[in-house]
Amino acid sequence: MGVVIIDGSTVRDFVNDEAQFNKSVDEAFTKLDLNNDGVLSRSELRKAFETLSGSVDLEEYRSELKKIMLAIADGLGSSPIQMALEDDDQGFIKQAADLEASKLPQQPSSAGP
Repeated sequence: MGVVIIDGSTVRDFVNDEAQFNKSVDEAFTKLDLNNDGVLSRSELRKAFETLSGSVDLEEYRSELKKIMLAIADGLGSSPIQMALEDDDQGFIKQAADLEASKLPQQPSSAGP
């Protein structure tokens, strides 16, 4: 289990990195698209999405996830929060934290002689 500290800018930077965000969304979409037809039917979506009146294609899925992630960023604002995440977590928040960490300068090793 790992601990990350994020704020709204972490999430916003992830969403604004179009290549990384689209890659993450595409992977999530593919996992949900059980029959590989390029469209998420109501039966393929989680119960939280059962209020949709039809199907959702990849572009709509990206658009809606972007809105959700930006709402999370707005809610967090500049107030940092600490989150405990499983090591194998591949959720969007973890990916946002990983993207931010990849941009930090590498710390020199403190190993002794």
